[in-house]
Amino acid sequence: MQLFVNDLTVIDFSYCCAQRGIVGESWIVDVLLDGSLNEMSMVLDFAVVKKQIKAIIDDAVDHKLLLPMLDDAISVGKSTYRADHEFVDFSSKQGGYYLQSPQCAFAKIATKQIDIASVTAHLKTIILAQLPKNVQGLTLNLRAENIDGAYYHYTHGLKLHDGNCQRIAHGHRSKIHIYKNGQRSTALEDVWCLRWQDIYLASEADRIAQNELELSESAIANLTPDHQFFSYFAPQGRFDIAVPGQILDVVDCDSTVELLADFIARQLKQQSADDEFKVVAFEGVAKGAIAHA
Repeated sequence: MQLFVNDLTVIDFSYCCAQRGIVGESWIVDVLLDGSLNEMSMVLDFAVVKKQIKAIIDDAVDHKLLLPMLDDAISVGKSTYRADHEFVDFSSKQGGYYLQSPQCAFAKIATKQIDIASVTAHLKTIILAQLPKNVQGLTLNLRAENIDGAYYHYTHGLKLHDGNCQRIAHGHRSKIHIYKNGQRSTALEDVWCLRWQDIYLASEADRIAQNELELSESAIANLTPDHQFFSYFAPQGRFDIAVPGQILDVVDCDSTVELLADFIARQLKQQSADDEFKVVAFEGVAKGAIAHA
């Protein structure tokens, strides 16, 4: 007997890619269970699937930075500054990324590269270990949203968030709709999606000086004049990141989707004061904010 739940959840995360750097991503998750019927004549109660399996997935990878631990470009070590924090040093074609975060902000996956196959295998092992014995098989379908038009991948962190959005290197794959004087402008959408392609979005308020950084000795030794530095305290702990300037956009606000929509609208208005703009900014799949200028 099989039981399925489509669109069980969406995982929003970032991952380390040798070519692209740190990349924000959003994947929809479908679940198919194989098993015998239990005492309630069910493979598994839908409520359990929707709550327990979603919680397992969220705890394993959602709002985390996924690390391909078999990639020699990744180095992970215990923080020498704070308990239960870790350093991550990552070298890519976009430059070096260096982080300190609480351990819960990272997902370590035994693979050379992060992709749907490696994340699926990682999640299946974790989920099957926590399911009842009558469930013998599990199929996960991880998929990107089908977007007809432009989109961008961004990574960020929200220091004021009580939940997992506070993690300094999680991200999203997001579309955007921009309207100029009531008419949708795919040209403007293309401009912003090119600007924020595989971007790290930082808040100016979180900028710090190099001598305030808490990073590994190796990271400090490998910083370049192109790196910029950001740090904040949040409920889960302290977060530090050094980011290459060419994949960075520093905004004059926090990077909530509401303020990002407003930031884009204000930028458009500054460029064309006589026109009216509406920005529909998405944060991952099927959620977002609308701003007018």
